[in-house]
Amino acid sequence: MRIILTFYVLFFTLTSCAVQKEKINGLSFVASPNAIDDNHINPVTKVGANYTAIMPFGFMRNLDHPEIIHNTDRQWFGETKAGAKQYIDELRKKNIKIMIKPQIWVWHGEFTGDIKMSSEDNWKALENTYTKFILEYAELAQETEAEIFCIGTELENFVKERPEYWLDLIQEIKTVYGGKLTYAANWDEFKRTPFWSDVDYIGVDAYFPVSDQKTPTLEECKAGWQSHKEVIKSLSERHNKPVLFTEYGYRSMDYTGKEPWESDHTIESLNFEGQANATQALFEEFWHEDWFAGGFVWKWFHNHDTSGGEKDNQFTPQNKPVEAVIKSFYKSE
Repeated sequence: MRIILTFYVLFFTLTSCAVQKEKINGLSFVASPNAIDDNHINPVTKVGANYTAIMPFGFMRNLDHPEIIHNTDRQWFGETKAGAKQYIDELRKKNIKIMIKPQIWVWHGEFTGDIKMSSEDNWKALENTYTKFILEYAELAQETEAEIFCIGTELENFVKERPEYWLDLIQEIKTVYGGKLTYAANWDEFKRTPFWSDVDYIGVDAYFPVSDQKTPTLEECKAGWQSHKEVIKSLSERHNKPVLFTEYGYRSMDYTGKEPWESDHTIESLNFEGQANATQALFEEFWHEDWFAGGFVWKWFHNHDTSGGEKDNQFTPQNKPVEAVIKSFYKSE
């Protein structure tokens, strides 16, 4: 009996360690106007992803307008609650785990980190409408048993100006959702985020500059990570929380490691080697670290066959050499 008991203790200890070390090999699954099916999900499994981020959207008229419009029939299907649920239901059929990551789009693509209200009344109005927005999807996360719920994305000024609101919001979310929580802080924001102790993952949108070269080499990118990595690791240790790259990725263009957040569509250069090298460097620097939980590639479109490709210099890895790099790491987990 003692031998059998010892065996089971050892078995469950080993399995528990294995589960803890399993990385989140995620893709940021872009909302579309349409429902999805097996044809859209098979490429997700082929690349080795075990998680997807599902991203419903709310919309703001401008940076100082307090109302968030969301879940309307004027949005794309995938941006709505019904669309998010349909995506999740289909992905579950392939045993893909889920992070629900509601996001805000400010008209004209203005940076959400700069959202700032002009009066106390407007701050209160924004808090009320954001709470409605985020709780709607926290309830969906609970309903669909999503493994992770992201409470916000790149909202630095909102967090800075209203820290008590965010602490209260986290507690309110916990009354409706029982899974893991994170927040997607921008790469230059995460050091100042005040509530890491209250969530489960330190979430970082990892657009750190790692190289000034036109075509960065693997070695240059790895060297470029060292100062950033030290800060990230120290924050993880301070809060005793794993780090999750809520977004990561590089464009297939020249100087991709210089300002990886750059989304200017007027840039025309194509550079697949730089994108692949920068991505491989990120994997080699982080994926073996015990304090690192994994991450979500930015970004992955449902219509794989017609996405990315040899003329595309945007972030998606689809149908580019970097897709094989991602697959080699995701499949090895």
